[in-house]
Amino acid sequence: MILIYSPASSARLQYILDVIFQDFLGISYSFTSDAGKFNFHAGPKINYSEQAFGNELFIYSTRLLFEKGIRDQQISVIDWQDTKAFFATHPKYIIPFDLFAASFYLLTRYEEYLPHRRDVHGRFDVRDSLAFQKGFLNKPVVDLYVLQLKEIISDMYPALEFPERKFRFLSTIDIDNAWAYKEKGLLRTSGAFLRSLVHLEFQEFAERLLVLLGYKKDPFDTYDELHALQQAYGFKSIYFFLLGDYGENDKNVSTSRKKFQSLINSIADYNAVGIHPSYASNTLTSRIKLEQSRLHKIIKSNVTRSRQHFLKLEFPTTYRNLIECDITDDYTMGYAAEPGFRAGTCNTYRYFDLVYDCMAPLKIHPFVVMDATLNLYKKISPSEVMSFVGPLLKEVKRVNGTFCILWHNESISDKKPWEGWKDVYEEIIKAVYSKN
Repeated sequence: MILIYSPASSARLQYILDVIFQDFLGISYSFTSDAGKFNFHAGPKINYSEQAFGNELFIYSTRLLFEKGIRDQQISVIDWQDTKAFFATHPKYIIPFDLFAASFYLLTRYEEYLPHRRDVHGRFDVRDSLAFQKGFLNKPVVDLYVLQLKEIISDMYPALEFPERKFRFLSTIDIDNAWAYKEKGLLRTSGAFLRSLVHLEFQEFAERLLVLLGYKKDPFDTYDELHALQQAYGFKSIYFFLLGDYGENDKNVSTSRKKFQSLINSIADYNAVGIHPSYASNTLTSRIKLEQSRLHKIIKSNVTRSRQHFLKLEFPTTYRNLIECDITDDYTMGYAAEPGFRAGTCNTYRYFDLVYDCMAPLKIHPFVVMDATLNLYKKISPSEVMSFVGPLLKEVKRVNGTFCILWHNESISDKKPWEGWKDVYEEIIKAVYSKN
């Protein structure tokens, strides 16, 4: 048990203390606004205020965690190495920045509540993020803060024991399009054949015909390969199925198709599954509920996991809609255009609604890298992938965090635009389980 002092309390402060101490460090704490009680306390303690009392662990408090509303914040960024040098040269345990407020700002995605640019899909533009602009998007800085805090506390109070956090790997698979050619219906299939002829795409015309006649396997039917890798390396995945109505950006197979239902059930027998709310559902709770009910009817089980199609995430609307639909776990937290740590962490954490100024019943599971980011956005060749993914994996292992990746069934198909990418998924998995 560690005692934390601050002259005032707030929902924001309570939230970040719960996340850092209970969730990330795995220890209990108590809070006091009584300076006398704090000073007489003989055990582990932290002073979070504007004035140090004496030889205690002191974190200087800014006003962010005691404010109401949302406003532009004046933020300066300290180089992590400079911070470590500060610790090394100060005999008193003084942390030279507001670690709690910085963590809160990143985890709540405070900057995404402020006016910002949007990309072509209406998403927060990564170029507007503080992490991208200051060059620390590739660092799980909140986890590094917590690790440094743990080391300082352990140095001051060696009798205080922390549970060991272990590195985890989490594979998540989005099924935007269950098959490239199969189960599309007569109208869509006829249109596709005609389109291939008009654009002189004879190879695709022939491949589609061979698949539909049963002479060739559908290129997006990579489920046996995915399952075999799970068996070989001993992990399970979470699969997210797009179950929305057909539209310009929602082109999966209809849920009325028996073979699609059978596929979902076969995957759900061995893995967790969730909904992949359609592009059209982002502002409509009714659509999410409809798609959720479709998956529920297929797997005969409650649906509590979700990841937004196209990673369409708008604060606080998206998360409020999911909560209204009794979704308890969301896996959308990451950027489409850049790999890295959108919320400054690689670990699961609780959602805080800045408008309502309260914690909400939703867990956020950030992912670190997506296949489409590497191939379609950054135009990285398969041979270069590990030069990007390797350092990110190293950062996650450094903090004993969760290395969550977002992959698609089609990206191991070798079908355009995924030529040469078939083995990349396994290459990453090998690195995950490597002792190096």
